Amino acid sequence: MNAEVVVVGAGPVGLAVAVGLRLHGHEVLVIDKQAEGANTSRACVIHPRTLEVLEQLGVTKRLIDLGLELQDFAIRSGDKQLIPVGFADLPTAYPFVAMIPQPVTEQVLLERLQELGGSVLRPYAATGLSQTADGVEVTLDSGDVVQAKYAVAADGMHSTIRELAGLRMPGNTLELSLSLVDVRVAGGLPTDEVGLYFAADGMLVVAPLPDGSFRLVAEVHDAPEHPDLAFAQQLLADRGPRKTHPKVTEVVWGSRFRIHERVADSYRTGRVLLAGDAAHTHSPAGGQGMNLGLRDAVALADAVSQALAGDESGLDGYATNSRAEAVRVIALAHRLTRLANVPRPIRPLRNAALRLAARSTKTQTAVAKQLAGFPER
Repeated sequence: MNAEVVVVGAGPVGLAVAVGLRLHGHEVLVIDKQAEGANTSRACVIHPRTLEVLEQLGVTKRLIDLGLELQDFAIRSGDKQLIPVGFADLPTAYPFVAMIPQPVTEQVLLERLQELGGSVLRPYAATGLSQTADGVEVTLDSGDVVQAKYAVAADGMHSTIRELAGLRMPGNTLELSLSLVDVRVAGGLPTDEVGLYFAADGMLVVAPLPDGSFRLVAEVHDAPEHPDLAFAQQLLADRGPRKTHPKVTEVVWGSRFRIHERVADSYRTGRVLLAGDAAHTHSPAGGQGMNLGLRDAVALADAVSQALAGDESGLDGYATNSRAEAVRVIALAHRLTRLANVPRPIRPLRNAALRLAARSTKTQTAVAKQLAGFPER
């Protein structure tokens, strides 16, 4: 099989790379080892800067139409608001976050790819990789060999392509594990904001979703593999709002995973390039992961298109600039994670310091820009 670019991995990042390349008029082959797209959701928020970037792919309006627009993010301790973060005054056409489950984002990107004449080949796993000065060859578990000018690794944290290319992704695995639970509740939770709760037992994120359910993300030292209703109810009772007594009526879906803080030493070796979780991974505090990956994807598609036209300088620019942004985002997620998990005796002092800092409009704006993806504005 032949193509100008082979993209390994058909999650949001791989699909976005493929859409960008098709818009530039290039032949793209997308392969994925799953028989069908994932129907479970980890990422559920798209930030303002990412919505701006995705305009280039022609999917922003569709994502907004399918999502839930929220202008507020609040750091709380029980019923007390420590830092209010509003997006309404940000210098952007999208002064809000779009809450939208990852499977919906993937479907929108897949449909856009199909509109442009592209598709995903499933289920094929990459098992071999070689490259020359003129191109790459990716061997599949079917025995087929894909010949292309460039290969993009968008196959997640345990990327096969990254390993085959000899690229390292060092870093730390934190002691904490994360429990992710989508629930339905009988009232008691705000539907107009994303809440980051700092509690004695640890952090809890509460985010409303378009279908009326809520996403709960909690750091738990021994998270259950399949969280049940009693577990979700206890999370809200121990870490969420106190006065409204939200009652969980159903667990829609749940999972657990470890927190890794890693970034690849390099995003490029020859004609192989990394994007998304294949290049970086970190705590979900602040909801930055998929957003960073989607911005990788659009920048990478532009750089590869430029390279196919004979100018490879953009590839090194992508590798340098995207890695620098990943380091910044990982640092932000790390600070939020550490701030949520300071020792219990220090937490009253932390809360007092945050409330004091929140009196400054400048502080609130700075936090909003960081979360929205606009640190330079």
